[in-house]
Amino acid sequence: MKHKLLTHILLFFGLISVFFLSATPAWSQNTYYFKLHDDIGPNAWRTVKIAFQNAEQNQYSDIIIDLNTFGGMVNFADSIRTKILDSELNTIVYINHNAASAGALISLAADKIYMSKGSSIGAASMVDQTGEILPEKYQSYMRGLMRATAEATGRDPKIAEAFVDPEISLPSLKDDGKILTLTSKEAFDLQLINGEVNSIQDIYAQENIESTDVTIHQTTFIDKIIGFLINPAVSGILIVLIIGGIYFELQTPGVGFALVVSILAAVLFFAPLYLQGLAENWEIALFFVGVILIILEILVIPGFGVPGIAGIICIIAGLTFSLVANDKFDFNISAPGLLIHSMTLVIASCISAIILMVIFGKSIMRTPAFKRLVLQDEQRANEGYTSSRSQIDLLGKEGISKTVLRPSGKIEIEGKWYDAVALDGFIDVGEEIYVEKHENYNLFVRKKRIIS
Repeated sequence: MKHKLLTHILLFFGLISVFFLSATPAWSQNTYYFKLHDDIGPNAWRTVKIAFQNAEQNQYSDIIIDLNTFGGMVNFADSIRTKILDSELNTIVYINHNAASAGALISLAADKIYMSKGSSIGAASMVDQTGEILPEKYQSYMRGLMRATAEATGRDPKIAEAFVDPEISLPSLKDDGKILTLTSKEAFDLQLINGEVNSIQDIYAQENIESTDVTIHQTTFIDKIIGFLINPAVSGILIVLIIGGIYFELQTPGVGFALVVSILAAVLFFAPLYLQGLAENWEIALFFVGVILIILEILVIPGFGVPGIAGIICIIAGLTFSLVANDKFDFNISAPGLLIHSMTLVIASCISAIILMVIFGKSIMRTPAFKRLVLQDEQRANEGYTSSRSQIDLLGKEGISKTVLRPSGKIEIEGKWYDAVALDGFIDVGEEIYVEKHENYNLFVRKKRIIS
């Protein structure tokens, strides 16, 4: 009898143990912490994705976002908002001074919000690059996002909507016709946030988090490189190098240093944008189609017509669209005015490259360093081709243009092919030519005048 009773007791405690073990989360109570202290854009979205991935893979229970931003791109803010709402982690936003515009939207998506004393949240109207308020359709979209986010997290949707809509009447908080911005005290009194704090340590205390259990997100070297490369100023320099490299390669045919520079600049331009989710395959392909059309126009197709114009348009469009979030030419998901801003950057960079090449191109090609780096010769034995470098007795010789010279191209003299530059500016394929001068490894030719 005693053995049966003991068995029942052990079975009872065993069942109790199984129950508590099954009710206990499989993950540890550790916390993952990361900062968002920049404009909300591709870099911020990349940081959020990596941080949530690390926290989820390592089975953390809480994630804290240290937020300090004046806003940014709505599409990336919406992506971050959705990521927070969909996460099973306990999400905490610590507003460390500012949560304006897109920052307010992100904050409202979190399970809990804390604000440092003296911080503010709100002012979420959509504006363009110059700070001007955008038309109603943009404001309506943002109001809907704010309202839906507040409803999803159990906060007052009217207050969230007032961050965007100046027509929302809240006499005790703002004047009619003004958008709402709240201080940390006002937000706490309205129960929009969970508390005012002096530091992150206060949040740890209120949430029963041990500071020793907090893992701080580390920005990798790759992340820093990507952030540097997508800076608009750096993107402009890379565009100059791309266009400049193409120009030099057309002036000095053959796979040489100029082409390598252009390809490398293109990789550095497109790769980080592709990783950030901005540049799509079709946008990159559009750029390379443009390059091919330009090359065909210069080397194969006589005159300057549709292929050349189409090539220029494709290059500018490919570079511009890669800088802007879009859904197959729908640019409403990007920051207002960003398309025009990006197109201006691309066109200005292309013009700068052309100006620099015209002013300094010849000087650069004459330098000893450039001559060592550039592949000067392109020899094909089956075509009887030889470099003009070793020829010094071609003055006055006559031949025929084998490609269009606009102004550079290829000619044939006595069965051999040479690089040449047309002093007339343009010589069509098949025209009879003669060599007028020879310098710096280039033959300079004119169209032969036929006297009847």
